[in-house]
Amino acid sequence: RMGAKVTMIDMFGPGNARATSGDESRGVRSSYGDRPHGEQWMKWARVAMDKWKDFDKQYSKPLKMRVYYTTGDVIMRPAPQNFLTKTQEWWEKNKIPHEVLTGDEVRKRWPQWKTDDIATALYEPDAGVVRARRSCEAVAEVFRHDGGTIIIERVVPPEESGFDGSEIKLVNGTKVGADVFVFCTGPWLGKTFADLKNRTRTPMGQVFYWGTPPGDQRFTFPNMPSWNFPGATGWAALPNDSRGFRVRGGGGGGGGGGAPGANQPGVTGATGATGANGPAAAPAPTGPVVPPVNVADPDLSSRYVESDRVPRARSFLESRFPDLKDMPLLATHACHYEQTSSSNFIIDRHPTLKNIWISGGGNAEGFKSGPVIGEYTAKRVLGKDKDEEFAKQFGFPANDYDPNATRRPGQGEAEEE
Repeated sequence: RMGAKVTMIDMFGPGNARATSGDESRGVRSSYGDRPHGEQWMKWARVAMDKWKDFDKQYSKPLKMRVYYTTGDVIMRPAPQNFLTKTQEWWEKNKIPHEVLTGDEVRKRWPQWKTDDIATALYEPDAGVVRARRSCEAVAEVFRHDGGTIIIERVVPPEESGFDGSEIKLVNGTKVGADVFVFCTGPWLGKTFADLKNRTRTPMGQVFYWGTPPGDQRFTFPNMPSWNFPGATGWAALPNDSRGFRVRGGGGGGGGGGAPGANQPGVTGATGATGANGPAAAPAPTGPVVPPVNVADPDLSSRYVESDRVPRARSFLESRFPDLKDMPLLATHACHYEQTSSSNFIIDRHPTLKNIWISGGGNAEGFKSGPVIGEYTAKRVLGKDKDEEFAKQFGFPANDYDPNATRRPGQGEAEEE
């Protein structure tokens, strides 16, 4: 729309299960009082909320799909925290609509939650939930309709030697030429560019979808807002193809195990025979033991959630949503986040490779402001935004991660969504 001819190359396709936000939905909020760049993220998130709504106004009917739901968002804590204090300070400074609630007010408005220990809460009525996979598919459809080209293939990472900035190579041998290349590779950033290997990390987040009681609409949109308890976030089931009541966290955090079976430590392809008295013991491995999967590698990591994480997730569900305690687990999903050592997004030229830009490093929040980040990236790449001082905050990370650090830079009190 800014006048460029654009070809997008995606190795698995828009909205695929391996993408950073390849799951069903993501929460869109502007409460970033726990982040070092939180005020700027807040501003972009607020603009993104309007852009998500505008996309629906223009395309929901012809595409027969809605992507954004205004749910409101409530952050609840047993006691005041810096995260809440800073978020409220920025909201007041920037005139962001919000309410400060007591624990009693929370319980009165949303009695389906168990919040006896909650003393304080922040409510952002304009926050919402966007259908992640569906929105990627919708944007791709609009892109194709407007004249864009999509190629499903993998790009060979460009290297210093032999790359002149005029063309890239695909794994099938095809070469694609362009004036400029923009790499938006999500958790593959460290595999694509060697100088980002130690400046990005790819932790795994896990999501649980729980059934809701038949005929009971308290746990479906629009009857409750998205929510944030210490260590867990989630929201109501979305109509009309309800995936379920969505819970992130509460089940042991990240880590991202793989499905039992091949490519797991100490497991071979052999299985035990089944006898009259039940399964026989698995035979001792007779061949080489398969090495452990590197769960930080998005090519090898599994999007399966290990069953041993389910009891803790159910325990959380029972503690906060007692009326769901007997409901079935409908689905799970795991996906990578791409964290950066700068703890901010990367929207910058590659420091040494000619004609290459990088847009990534979402730090668990980039997708939510995707409409704004996409527009800003396009303006930067095409030379339509020349505010170099503003751009510095999104620069190529200057330092590697501290190998001894146990927390990511800027990690705060809000659970990633």
